[in-house]
Amino acid sequence: MASVELRHLRYLLAVAEHGNFTRAAEELHISQPTLSQQIKQLERTVGVQLLDRTGRRVRLTDVGAVYTDHAGRALRDLAAGERAVHDVQNLSRGHLRLGATPTFTAYLLGPLVAGLHARHPGIGLILTEMPQDRIEAALLADDLDLGIAFTGHHLPGVAATALFTETLTLVTGAPDAAGRGAPLPVQDLTGRQLALLSDDFATRGHIDAYFSRHRAVPRITVEANSIQALTEIVRRTDLATVLPDAITHDHPHLTPVPLEPSLPARTVALLHREGAYLKAAARAFTQLIHEVVRTRGYTPAP
Repeated sequence: MASVELRHLRYLLAVAEHGNFTRAAEELHISQPTLSQQIKQLERTVGVQLLDRTGRRVRLTDVGAVYTDHAGRALRDLAAGERAVHDVQNLSRGHLRLGATPTFTAYLLGPLVAGLHARHPGIGLILTEMPQDRIEAALLADDLDLGIAFTGHHLPGVAATALFTETLTLVTGAPDAAGRGAPLPVQDLTGRQLALLSDDFATRGHIDAYFSRHRAVPRITVEANSIQALTEIVRRTDLATVLPDAITHDHPHLTPVPLEPSLPARTVALLHREGAYLKAAARAFTQLIHEVVRTRGYTPAP
């Protein structure tokens, strides 16, 4: 059996509206015999008579009225689909599912979300903080479109695009701490009270490994699983902490204190599933994050 084509539905609706083959053909810019032939082909395809041609005015049969009602809805839905495709492509609508490791909340995600909303307010964003291993698993399960984490060993099927180098440093609330001249030897932190991120953060493992490697044994007085809580604690006490340098740029009450030797740098990366189709919103976000990295002066990735 031949399949119904969209033009058949448009032709039937035109005839039903005008009640006349000639006027319908003129509107459709086809000949009247061609229109009549196409309607007969549609009737053969569906197996029923759709039009009553016996009177002066062409009318729908009872089954024709039912069929035309469905045909009209189908064409409206298709037109809506075409508009939706256009809207998604020009970014007036769409959605993005983004995962990020928690430390980026303190300095990177704010500018990114603000930039995305300013440029494309019709794009809905679902933002989730989670450890890197969960980000990669979610990308592979198609529960996320993009992730912001670090380069290194990744699950098979996860691709990483390097963005910038993140450096960590000692941070204090004392405004004069940065003017002490030479960097502070890390061994001088032995016995000093610190407030650090909890073990929930991969950054904490990075810090602990650094202290262990250089035989520094600070007193961990406070552990927090919130960057905001940690910055407030450091701001209001004499405790120091270790945070990404970039966080101090947005917090004038925090003072970075260089350590000797420096903490090892990490490369921040944008993660996605290898071979996955990148929706328009994800492509726009990818362009935006490169611009934000450049304009905010983050150290380029090697």
